[in-house]
Amino acid sequence: MKIEYKPIGIIHTPFQHPKGMPIQPAGAEGIRGTVEVFDEYVEGLNDVDGFSRIVLLYHFHQAKPAAMRVIPFMDTQLRGLFATRAPARPNPIGLSIVRLIGIEGNILTIENVDMLDGTPLLDIKPHVSEFASPASDRIGWLEQARGRAKKKKSDDRFA
Repeated sequence: MKIEYKPIGIIHTPFQHPKGMPIQPAGAEGIRGTVEVFDEYVEGLNDVDGFSRIVLLYHFHQAKPAAMRVIPFMDTQLRGLFATRAPARPNPIGLSIVRLIGIEGNILTIENVDMLDGTPLLDIKPHVSEFASPASDRIGWLEQARGRAKKKKSDDRFA
């Protein structure tokens, strides 16, 4: 089985090198960056401005090759890779929940950035506190569905 992903944009941040940058969005409070969405995906940004937070999925483009045991940033012991959030992974995919400040055309202004400048963006998803943590201030058009997520089941519309 071969799986390939194509970037949908580029994340721009103040961080040119891994050394000294935040390791999680919680440690990057107030640090701004932008997301440049490629033209063919701009239509997909419709309605995103109703959300206070978004989930960015991205490729760790400067990560080292994966090792199954690592010493994480916040520890001194070897740990199993999958018990950490270390960027050197078999599939170097990162996930950050960031605050959405605004959208102008194909550019999203975001806060709490913890990724390197030039990071390839794989996907954007709305963050909804009812579905995940931390709590969001706004959930846009999903406000009308509040309270129903626990009972709703998937159907075959996306299969």
